Amino acid sequence: MPAKSTPNRPPEHAPEFRRRLLRWFRAHGRDLPWRRTRDPYAILVSEFMLQQTQVSRVESYWPRFLARFPTVDALARARPAAVRESWQGLGYYRRAANLHQLARTVRDRHEGRIPAAPEALRQLPGVGRYTAGAVASFAFERAEPAVDTNVARVLRRAFHPRARGAAGEHRLWNTAAALHVRNGRSAWAFNQAIMELGALVCTARIAKCGACPVRPACKTGRKGLRAGS
Repeated sequence: MPAKSTPNRPPEHAPEFRRRLLRWFRAHGRDLPWRRTRDPYAILVSEFMLQQTQVSRVESYWPRFLARFPTVDALARARPAAVRESWQGLGYYRRAANLHQLARTVRDRHEGRIPAAPEALRQLPGVGRYTAGAVASFAFERAEPAVDTNVARVLRRAFHPRARGAAGEHRLWNTAAALHVRNGRSAWAFNQAIMELGALVCTARIAKCGACPVRPACKTGRKGLRAGS
């Protein structure tokens, strides 16, 4: 008989972490254009562009790309040269080719509708585990984990300072899933908020613990408090 899977258990201080994080995000989250939509196609385009590209650059390219290719079908019908031309300046052109192929796959196999389930999203060209979770959350408001570099850093510092390697990555994804409480607006907001925290406060160069809204619920932050920092 196969072993029964056990649900992910929220880490210690999870409710306080969520509460403090969401309150901070409501007050300080950036007004990024792709946060104003739930259109799965527009969100997919933003996620492809944000791979290895600064937010400020994507802010200028994203609306222009959508103006030229406003729908999945419009992108699917486009010539490869036209797609590449619209991507000019963003670099990493394999992303543009994958996005173009994704549009054609959605048109041909999904009746022109981007699927909501992460499992189905991961079957699309260029979509990995993070992008699938991000689209499921940001477009369909599903309580799905979306662990990018920023989120992994926050989770590691807050809950699992010793997490390393494949086992550590697995643990971070499980914790990200356990921190969600329900589908809907809160699922969208939580993933946006934890990414924002990693981008603005809990950065790679330095953990700005003194300015961090979740410090009392964070292992690294509480350690600094105990040390009197």
